Amino acid sequence: MANPVLDHAFLDQIRRLNTFDSGCDLEAVANSCEEPVQLVEKLIAANQLGKDEGSRFWATCLGYAYVDPQSSVITKEALDLIPMEIALKARALPLYRLENTVTIAMAKPEDRTLAAQLAKITRLSVSPVYANSEDIADLIRIQYCTEETITESLKSLEEHKLFSGDIETVSEQMAAMADTDQLVQFVDAIIHFALRRNASDIHIEPRETLVQLRYRIDGTLRQILTYPRKLHPSVITRLKILANLNITESRFPSDGRFSMKLGTAKAGFRFSTIPCQYGEKAVMRVLASAGIKSILTLERMMMSQTMLEPFRRMIKNPSGIIFVTGPTGSGKTTTLYSVLSELNDPGINISTIEDPIEMQLEGINQSQVNHHIDLNFALLLRSLLRQDPDVILIGEIRDLETAKIAVEAALTGHIVLATLHTNSAPEAIIRLEEIGVDHYMIAPAVIGVLAQRLAARICESCKESYTPSETVLRRFFDDDPLPDVTFYRGKGCPACEGTGYKGRVAFHELFLVNQDVRAKISERASQRELIEAASKVGYRPLRYDGLKKVLLGLTTIEEIESGTITEFMS
Repeated sequence: MANPVLDHAFLDQIRRLNTFDSGCDLEAVANSCEEPVQLVEKLIAANQLGKDEGSRFWATCLGYAYVDPQSSVITKEALDLIPMEIALKARALPLYRLENTVTIAMAKPEDRTLAAQLAKITRLSVSPVYANSEDIADLIRIQYCTEETITESLKSLEEHKLFSGDIETVSEQMAAMADTDQLVQFVDAIIHFALRRNASDIHIEPRETLVQLRYRIDGTLRQILTYPRKLHPSVITRLKILANLNITESRFPSDGRFSMKLGTAKAGFRFSTIPCQYGEKAVMRVLASAGIKSILTLERMMMSQTMLEPFRRMIKNPSGIIFVTGPTGSGKTTTLYSVLSELNDPGINISTIEDPIEMQLEGINQSQVNHHIDLNFALLLRSLLRQDPDVILIGEIRDLETAKIAVEAALTGHIVLATLHTNSAPEAIIRLEEIGVDHYMIAPAVIGVLAQRLAARICESCKESYTPSETVLRRFFDDDPLPDVTFYRGKGCPACEGTGYKGRVAFHELFLVNQDVRAKISERASQRELIEAASKVGYRPLRYDGLKKVLLGLTTIEEIESGTITEFMS
């Protein structure tokens, strides 16, 4: 019987796909496969065929829809219908339930016998869709990971004979223990659960007798569990091995990065340690990764129309420098990536200098600083200007040399996008002056500043309205009588783990630099004078936009108050 993988018509169809690598020896790869789906998935795994186009092509061949589970809705209600062991064995991931039908991502949706068995288990009608088998397997491990999973892994680790000694004994043996199955499973469970909960950071903090594990979820640190301190050296060692760091050095801070394969994509992590009283504290920042987190458009960032239109006009300028400001973790990089996505065009040369590169952007030249070899922002930027750039993104301006080169680039016909750590948009001007940039260079170079914060978003499953007290309203409204407004909050439900919040929403302020503001900068005006001049062209403080998000039912007044400074409220 002829091998269906070597069917010439089938191979020709693959060759005609836009993302197929024409340099690939397709017949040779096909010869190593037993069935057509293996060929498609092997080409995707080797980056010789685009994941979405290849998967959609195969789903069409089968007569089923293609769903990327990395970006699909996956509900707890659906997951509860099929035990993890069965899901792994069947390579079937339940996605969501609509009335009496559950949609299940399957590696072989055409297998009617398997679909019938899953229907018996769920006692519902099954709607199969195709998904890449590697994506399904890894997402099952993440989506079924719970606090109980971590606890079970911890129990297994504690029972391991290597951990029966005291702290000193464990410390001496930590390198040997770092690769034990129990420790690997425990660390993997910590990471998988963080990915499932969409945590932005993982904190591992040693105390006197135990270690505290906390996740930052929707901007708030939440304790997940504690474990005995005797296990801590080996957990840190395992993470240092992943990040390719020196496992014998615990007296100095250390920084590294590692990635974890998740189906056809990778999740990236920035790992850092610092010596504390009871051992090394570690923090892992969960980085956006290609294929896992998609770039938000400016519309999806829910920027108010009164700011979105002028901001769009601003980024279309032929030259000038635009800052996005805010504290660490306020979404500055996400906003800048959204801008680059909007500007990205084959006729434009876009280059970035980042520390680190948080997401790979198609069609954009990305460079990363390396402090170990003194490859810093200033050195890269100076070299980049000889690469005929049109748009330049600078991850962060921290020093005078980088600031001066960036301003000079903006004055010589380039659009420069950069971040600064300031509390408000107008403070960016003052910050540049403090760094040492001359005011006569700042005035013509800067064309605008966007400041932003992130607030926890109200859970849609348990949102309720309420009437705020007069005391609260007085903090935001000067009207007399006070306006009749409705605020919202989350009661707490299983969907949001009882917090009342799920996800985050950004709120902004936009500082436009027109001729009047430019004149004020040249005169070294105070921050208050800059604000007064900018107010004439629409500037409103962060709290103004935050209150609009509250009235729209997107977040709570408590979130806005905790993320803004009262001083600038007009």
